[in-house]
Amino acid sequence: MRAVQVTTLEGPDAVEVVELDEPVAGPDQVLVDVEAAGVVFPDLLLTRGEYQMRPELPFVLGSEIAGTVRTAPDGSGFASGDRVAALCVVGGFAERALAPVDQTFRLPDAVSSDVGAGLPMNYLTAHFVLGQRGRLAEGDTVLVHGAAGGVGIASIQFAKAQGATVIAVVSTEGKAEVARAAGADHTVLVDGFKDAAREITGGAGVDIVVDPVGGDRFTDSLRSLRRGGRVLVVGFTAGEIPTVKVNRLLLGNTEVIGAAWGEWAWGTPGFMREQWDELYDDIASGRLAPPVSATYPLAQTAAAVGELAERRVTGKVVVHPQE
Repeated sequence: MRAVQVTTLEGPDAVEVVELDEPVAGPDQVLVDVEAAGVVFPDLLLTRGEYQMRPELPFVLGSEIAGTVRTAPDGSGFASGDRVAALCVVGGFAERALAPVDQTFRLPDAVSSDVGAGLPMNYLTAHFVLGQRGRLAEGDTVLVHGAAGGVGIASIQFAKAQGATVIAVVSTEGKAEVARAAGADHTVLVDGFKDAAREITGGAGVDIVVDPVGGDRFTDSLRSLRRGGRVLVVGFTAGEIPTVKVNRLLLGNTEVIGAAWGEWAWGTPGFMREQWDELYDDIASGRLAPPVSATYPLAQTAAAVGELAERRVTGKVVVHPQE
């Protein structure tokens, strides 16, 4: 089969399309004919050796997939021909890939493989960040940074499905259009977002800030909060890890909450399946659906991952391994 292999940690341009033997499923693994593979930020980091997990070289790149089951273990709940999405962490940019049973999820018939390939990582992240760590409630106002990116769009859609009002923070008007299409009630530019959020909320501030960006906007995120509000720290795509003077938290009765979905999910057996089951109806209805902004054949995977490196992505980039 054809697959995209990382042989040196020199970034996405160094990945290679190679011929490999088909993977052999273990006792707790599902073998999937991959129709679509989503591109996520960890894929970029893995090509550089900058991710928290560092597979031994060479390895097949690709974290999340959608397709049809080829083989599945007895008692898994899956059978040959079932449509699924899965989180395989590595191995996804290939014609066939393996995924653990408890990280394989039934895909509703109405959901395309392209959309399915964009669901596992970002939407399970949004569910954990907002639903569990953020204690999101109907009627809350949520400010989302990086709102046109994968986690941002998932956070907008999840918050709206729970009855929240969403303020999307973006860097360009083009990205504002993406955020509005995802359901954001308001869009504001990064420069001056704190004042804009205060104005939108009548001076009260927001209940929750979702921050996958970090960097120098963090202090203004704290200043955007209403009394009792919280900033959810998801990541640092800006590169800089911010610090906080805790007197700000004391004076406003506010919180800074770490929300590392991967750390929690991989340390809690069965958690991902529970999340998927909770999201299933919203996925089936289309309320949770990543917009697919670009598709690439397998031979152009380097360009697909490169879109993330160049910060050009608005929506979901998908690779088609069968093309």
